[in-house]
Amino acid sequence: MNNYRTFFGFKKEPFNAGIRVAEILKTPELINVKDRFDYILRLGAIGLITGEVGSGKTTALRYALSQLHPSEYRPFYITASSGSIMEFYRQLVDALGIHLSSNSKVVMMRMIKKEITDLVQEKKMKIVLIVDEASLMRLEVFAELHTLCQFEKDASPWLPMILAGQSSLADKLMYRSSQPLASRIVAKSHLEGVDLSGMEAYLTHHLSIAGVDRMLFSPNAITSIHQGAGGLFRKANHLARGALIAAAHDQSTSVHAEHVRIAFTEIF
Repeated sequence: MNNYRTFFGFKKEPFNAGIRVAEILKTPELINVKDRFDYILRLGAIGLITGEVGSGKTTALRYALSQLHPSEYRPFYITASSGSIMEFYRQLVDALGIHLSSNSKVVMMRMIKKEITDLVQEKKMKIVLIVDEASLMRLEVFAELHTLCQFEKDASPWLPMILAGQSSLADKLMYRSSQPLASRIVAKSHLEGVDLSGMEAYLTHHLSIAGVDRMLFSPNAITSIHQGAGGLFRKANHLARGALIAAAHDQSTSVHAEHVRIAFTEIF
């Protein structure tokens, strides 16, 4: 399978998710997320980023975070789970570097708020909490999460928060128990699959990153990738790479729809 890189003249693995921030394609959707991200931080409020699996939520977060000056901002990143509110607090305690022997929720909350207060008031840092995969969280977590944002009788917005997850995240925020949290949300972005021209631009961009400056995919292959991936980037990566492998196996210098069909049988 590795021979396709030599066959097409790639300098590195194409369609790799682990690209550098500087190599991320600056789509209108990405800029939209960044603009809302900045607005949320400026207000010290809460924002949502939703989208289906593979729509580019984590990539958008990486890009937005990369634009923050490290001497001014201190981001904390948590990948949520389906655990209890205590599990969430433990994750946050760990992210903040707090060493605790107590399992008391009250003690954890007090220490979390003390650490954030020290960072803001003494070290003059701006804080942002990123909660990825937030759609996995239980309703009991949503019911309490807003209390983390309350400083100085709720007068100081020191902990802006970005919740990112699948579309069901917005549904969970509609429950009555989630309303205290939902009422603090000031902006939201929803990432959907790109259109056909957006997919062509994406494929062209990633070929270039890997060292190939010509379009290897025929128009029918681009259409097949777009339809097979539903416009979603992660699945498009898998289809594009698999189609290149199939084309190289056929000694074809151009990737066609049949090669995409072969790749489609290998993925979910």
